[in-house]
Amino acid sequence: MASETQNQKFGTLPVFLTSICTILGAILFLRFGWAVGQVGLLGTLAIILIGHLVTLPTSLAIAEIATNQRVEGGGAYYIISRSFGLNIGGAIGIALYLSQAISVAFYVIAFAQSTAPLFEWLDVWTLKQFGWTINHWDYRMVSLPTMGLLSLLVLTRGANSGMNLLYIVAGVLFVSLLMFFAGTPETPMEFAGVADLFLNKFHPEDFSVGELATMGLSAEKPEYFYVFTIIFPAFTGIIAGLGLSGDLKDPGKSIPTGTIAATLVGMFVYVLVAFKLAFSLPPEVLANKDRLVMSEIAIWAPIIPIGLAAAAISSALGSVLVAPRTLQALGGDKIFPTARINSWIASTRKRDSEPINGGILTVLIAFVFVFIGDVDFVAEIISMFFMVTYGAICLISFLEHFSSNPAYRPSFTSRWYFSLAGAIFCIWLMFKMNLEYAVGSVILMALIYVWVSRYNDNNGMTRIFKGVIFQISRGLRVMLQKAAEEEDYEEHWVPSVICISQHSFERLAAFDMVRFISQRYGFGTYIHMIRDFYSKDTVAQSRDVQKRLLQRTRVSRSKVYVDTMISPSYTSAVAQVLQIPGISGQDNNMILFEYFRHDTTRLPDMVDNIGLIKAADFDALILQSSEKGFGYKHEIHIWLTSEDFVNGNLMILLAYIILGHSEWKGGEIKIFAVYPEKDVKQQKDKLLRLIAEGRMAISPNNIEVIAHPENQSIKSIITDRSVDADLTLIGFGDEDLANRYDEVFSGYDDLGNVLFVNTDREKAID
Repeated sequence: MASETQNQKFGTLPVFLTSICTILGAILFLRFGWAVGQVGLLGTLAIILIGHLVTLPTSLAIAEIATNQRVEGGGAYYIISRSFGLNIGGAIGIALYLSQAISVAFYVIAFAQSTAPLFEWLDVWTLKQFGWTINHWDYRMVSLPTMGLLSLLVLTRGANSGMNLLYIVAGVLFVSLLMFFAGTPETPMEFAGVADLFLNKFHPEDFSVGELATMGLSAEKPEYFYVFTIIFPAFTGIIAGLGLSGDLKDPGKSIPTGTIAATLVGMFVYVLVAFKLAFSLPPEVLANKDRLVMSEIAIWAPIIPIGLAAAAISSALGSVLVAPRTLQALGGDKIFPTARINSWIASTRKRDSEPINGGILTVLIAFVFVFIGDVDFVAEIISMFFMVTYGAICLISFLEHFSSNPAYRPSFTSRWYFSLAGAIFCIWLMFKMNLEYAVGSVILMALIYVWVSRYNDNNGMTRIFKGVIFQISRGLRVMLQKAAEEEDYEEHWVPSVICISQHSFERLAAFDMVRFISQRYGFGTYIHMIRDFYSKDTVAQSRDVQKRLLQRTRVSRSKVYVDTMISPSYTSAVAQVLQIPGISGQDNNMILFEYFRHDTTRLPDMVDNIGLIKAADFDALILQSSEKGFGYKHEIHIWLTSEDFVNGNLMILLAYIILGHSEWKGGEIKIFAVYPEKDVKQQKDKLLRLIAEGRMAISPNNIEVIAHPENQSIKSIITDRSVDADLTLIGFGDEDLANRYDEVFSGYDDLGNVLFVNTDREKAID
């Protein structure tokens, strides 16, 4: 209990201060004046607007999610992983952690650059005292020791000392901004009109090369979205406070209040600063990256580098406090490969529950980027990773609105179109800012996802995706049902087969047949029947059976929908199956039965229910499986006779559909028609014309019309020609079943699998 109290000790103010001190941080002092000079006041206001088209929806989404669930340690990672699942969440979480760790370096480098006036003073002093000076100071002389001291502070004292220091630097930051707004430049700007104020910006072509060199400016003007990329990290502080979620008394209140307040205050201050800079200094002065232009306006110039130092240190402190907690949450969710690594990362220091090992890794990563020392390079990297994180948070909020989950009941509700706009803007801006970095980020995220998935068994579809898919599926099925027209049955026939079998784990033939039909052109549902009374035990049995069937669909990579049915009566089960809606939104139109050739005990049940099938206007398929199975899946033989011509088109279509399955690749269809000798030529021409008009990939050489000898039965002809066929299709009529069904299905002992086909309505082959 004591540990829990220690971990959850902060209120709303630390969330606000952590966020606002990061928003009004290093970028404001180091690069914001440069942005105003390069793109003008209007362009800068557009940058603020575009940036907040991302950050405002994100802050609203954070507020919504935080008031629905308790956001625990890990902040943004916790939200993403609990919505998208550990695999996707882990991939984004690792990228988020890296951006937070790199942010520490970014702010430490910015702090080092705040000491520029000190170096200038040293140059003047050494010149006076010793007659020499150092023209090029290396800021790493400051940044590396600063990083060392910051690491020592956080690793030894933890969040308590960090939060105490945060209050101090927030006060210094406030004073520096106040003195900046109170100051005026020596020579105020004059404008010809409002348009001149908003459009006034630096134009390199207005100056000579020598003048540009004197002013420390380049003749190459940066692209607009490059400027945006450098400025955008200023707005990313909205999730800085989110990382303290595990240390808050009431995250559901503190996170939304602190985050939204910091976002709005930050946006307002940036607009005021943009106007102040544009009113005060000419664009060629503002466009110099190496000048702390705000100090030329403030009533006391030294307060600006002091404020920059305070802002940089506070932001670095915020990042170095948050990043280890994100890493700790990743380890707690066992995202990394081994239990030892996860345990080491997730472990905390006993006396204050600080994630000490995560802190060590964070400062090591930060040291690497501090050594690189380029603030613009680091800004581009963290902008890209934060865009990914913000896009994910907005997407979660958007999807939650459509998943219709009763458990999602936030007390603060955003609007789905805000969240959707935020997600779209994140994706668009990623590729506008830097195409190479965007592609690299996507590839890196994909690689991390594959790596995480390899070591994490949480591969199931998460609740949020399931909910959205269910709602989309429902909407589409309702729309299809309303748009259905009876007259389209013949013209646009698509097979939607449903199979019922009690022998799913004894024979694969029925399941395979449904697989073949539903792979490419049709739809398939496979029902395993448990012939018993409905009870708690049979329900448990049905769930186990369904798990086994689902495993079969995964292994076979089939598109079959599988389910179970409990019924003591075969007729009752068939009646229920005939009423099951099709999985695609299209009604089922075909039922498949299966029995083993040498075990006909189930055949009477199937035949007895043909009447039910006809009442439902279904086509009937009865598969007679054999020891040969489907053989080599190469040849399909179709047998047509003068007595069952109505089944012919359906058998041809089924053969063509089955041949579309990848396992039948390279297979061929052969059509045999048995007619009286006088009709042979006429029937062959009719078949050739039918195949040609229907654009079926059946060679004329594979169509054979056989004159029926008077002294030979059709069954013997079929047996002679199809003994090596992998699947044989034979039609049967209703009259055959009424009089002699046992004869209809017998006499094919030497063949492979045989599919008996019956329909009342001739299908069109277009």
